[in-house]
Amino acid sequence: MEYILFTLAIIGGIIGLVWSADRFVLGASTTARNLGVSTLIIGLTIVSFGTSAPEIITSATAALSGYPELAIGNVLGSNIANIGLVLGLTVLVRPIIVPISLLKEELPVLLIVTFAALFIFLDLYLGWVDGIILLFLLALFTWFVLKIKTSLTDTHLSEDEEVADFIADISTAKSLGLMFFGLILLLLSANVLVYGATGIAKAFGVSEIVIGLTVVAIGTSLPELAASIAGVLKGHHDLALGNIIGSNILNLLLVLPVPAFLAPLYIDNVVLWRDVGAMVFMTLLLTALLIFKIKRGQTFGRFFGAVLLILYMSYTAILFALS
Repeated sequence: MEYILFTLAIIGGIIGLVWSADRFVLGASTTARNLGVSTLIIGLTIVSFGTSAPEIITSATAALSGYPELAIGNVLGSNIANIGLVLGLTVLVRPIIVPISLLKEELPVLLIVTFAALFIFLDLYLGWVDGIILLFLLALFTWFVLKIKTSLTDTHLSEDEEVADFIADISTAKSLGLMFFGLILLLLSANVLVYGATGIAKAFGVSEIVIGLTVVAIGTSLPELAASIAGVLKGHHDLALGNIIGSNILNLLLVLPVPAFLAPLYIDNVVLWRDVGAMVFMTLLLTALLIFKIKRGQTFGRFFGAVLLILYMSYTAILFALS
């Protein structure tokens, strides 16, 4: 009976996270628009934060509840899932035209941030010093994005189209209410998800980090999956890819510091070579594939999407086999 309860808690928590994150972003974006903030800034701040809100809130809840490994698994698992599962499924739905701007902007940043995270994990300890380093890199990344994006006219148009989906024609009072309602529901949903995930882990004897790497990571990556598929169906291939790459960058710079500050901990050596290693491998593979396609001027086709998906499924199978 308890297995059913834990499973329902996980499903309900994931649904609540996805829906409440959307409500939160809608309310916050509309409030900002009503107060005169440009759509470009809204897209670079509120929308970017909103798509990472499930990971942030879930990681904070897990860390404060005494399950920091679940929080770390959520971060690493989300990055692996974004490349293997989200991008894989997105490309299977519709091949993506790879914009050359990725090679000059987002991809180098993703590589730098990924190797910075690898360096931080090498001593098998995640603490407040690591959190400070990551937040410093986040400040540099924010400065870089603002400098690059505000200098490109075409980007303004893309941001306008992207942010339009997150703005409603309602009063500031209603949008504020929607924002706070979404935030409260985010917190509640995260608690329910953590309760279900830790319950399942204990009931089946699976480690918390494995649950974080799989069930929780997939659940908190659903907003990225929905946004990416919607993007390619509308023909916004740059937004679809940018959403995945940007999410991976923010997961490491914005979400990983949460357990670093709230619940510093020593990390098992297996996490370094298996999970951090898988994240680095998937990131390098994605970079190589995108560079290959950019140089040849070709689309990122279904074959490569299938490869990414198979790799993700294989990694997941290995996780449970070794747990």
